[in-house]
Amino acid sequence: MPNSHPARDLQTLVLSCHPLIVIETIEEERVAALLSQTAQDMQMPMMEWSIAQGLGRTSGTFRAPWDDGYAKSGNRPSTFENTIEPQDMLRHIGDMQTQAIYWLKDLGEHLRDPKVARHLREVISTFSETRAVMVVTGDKVELPGAIAYDAAYCDLKLPNPQELARIVRQVVRNLSAKNRVQIHLEEADEHALVHALSGMTLNQARQSLSYAAMEDNLLNAEDVSNILHRKAQIIRAGGLLEYFPVEDLPTALGGFAGLKTWLGRARVGFSPQAQALNLQPPKGILIVGMQGCGKSLAAKAIARAWKMPLLKLDAGRLYNKYVGESESNFRKAVTLAEGIAPAVLWIDEIEKSFGSSGDSDGGLSQRLFGSFLTWLQEKSQEVFVVATANDLSKIPPELLRKGRFDEIFFVDLPSDQERATILQLHLKKRKQDPQQFDLAELVTATDGFNGAEIEQAIITGLYRALHQRQALDTPLLITQIKEMIPLSVARREDLLRLRAIAKTSFVSAS
Repeated sequence: MPNSHPARDLQTLVLSCHPLIVIETIEEERVAALLSQTAQDMQMPMMEWSIAQGLGRTSGTFRAPWDDGYAKSGNRPSTFENTIEPQDMLRHIGDMQTQAIYWLKDLGEHLRDPKVARHLREVISTFSETRAVMVVTGDKVELPGAIAYDAAYCDLKLPNPQELARIVRQVVRNLSAKNRVQIHLEEADEHALVHALSGMTLNQARQSLSYAAMEDNLLNAEDVSNILHRKAQIIRAGGLLEYFPVEDLPTALGGFAGLKTWLGRARVGFSPQAQALNLQPPKGILIVGMQGCGKSLAAKAIARAWKMPLLKLDAGRLYNKYVGESESNFRKAVTLAEGIAPAVLWIDEIEKSFGSSGDSDGGLSQRLFGSFLTWLQEKSQEVFVVATANDLSKIPPELLRKGRFDEIFFVDLPSDQERATILQLHLKKRKQDPQQFDLAELVTATDGFNGAEIEQAIITGLYRALHQRQALDTPLLITQIKEMIPLSVARREDLLRLRAIAKTSFVSAS
């Protein structure tokens, strides 16, 4: 349900007599507030069940997670006897015939038991003609096939800026009231904190803010960078994406004049003026080329130039041996990217994520590819995709069709001028003065080298210079270059084939 509100979606599902609703989330505090508000608006009783407490009616109204005193919100439900076990609970609510909202926590884990699954199907049949509804929550809710057909899903995305702003104000109020922390925040600083917290759950946001403040008994603008690095740790721990804050990204990118020109124009697509003309922001680009030609560096440089955080999606992190887990991982990854938007999503070696693999994986790659294409076309958040590819033979033809990406760029080996720029960049990075080298001779010697090979030549040359206890100079670097065999020689046929395709199908990045 794109561009929708969870409370409105949930009420619509209840009114349309959906007996089973699934919300996949770990944020039970937000679910509690959402269900309580829905029950209040619809004047329905609310009950909740867990394997620890049993089934009980919730008395009182849950406060929203950002309200003061949230930990005390709601009253512990008075439980019914003999409702701890899932079978007993389902039998009880089936017999009650009460049109209520039943919040069943982590029930999915118990549906592997055929008896529990059978009881649930019978309750679904009883509820199907009433407004009574069961809401099943959990991090991953796996439903048996027969039950899955009767289930509707309510998408609870990560907290939006308004929710995060309220959390910031709540934490500031609490810290100020306890007189333990000095608060030095302007309005602009609060906006920066909210943006830094994007992509976190409410609990993670609350903890990150409190930790940043308690570390030095001060909460100010400088804590934004601390929160960004905390976010990077949280995202990395999730195992699906890697997060790069803007300030950690490289600023220099040698060559790529054509790509830079296109990006300068495309950036206008994120402006209010473009929105006023009903223009959608650019979807993304595909960068094709041999290894080592700077595709990965280009992805990082784009995020830095546009002042957007970079999220890297690695193919190996998506795939899981269990049925349905890989698709679930993909949904979680793009949901997280949308929660952090505006952002750049870098899909490295996309042919490994969604490449053609026949039936060897049971059609998993094709299903993931279909999910990716659907998301790329329909995404509503400002997530700019930068996909990179080395092997065109493994890329599905549909991905190369015009309109999938805003543009497809081909990265060839660097020209003479680009190699000169790359040489200077890497010499300076290793604290060498480019003016002390014969750049013209080095440019000639590195003909056919890609950027990564030029960098490696300088690194290995410095190792040799240190071993020989001398300064790195042009003759020593030339010797090192002549000992290397570049990919343009080792894989000449692949390069020629890629150039032939790019000549008629792709735009030059240079």
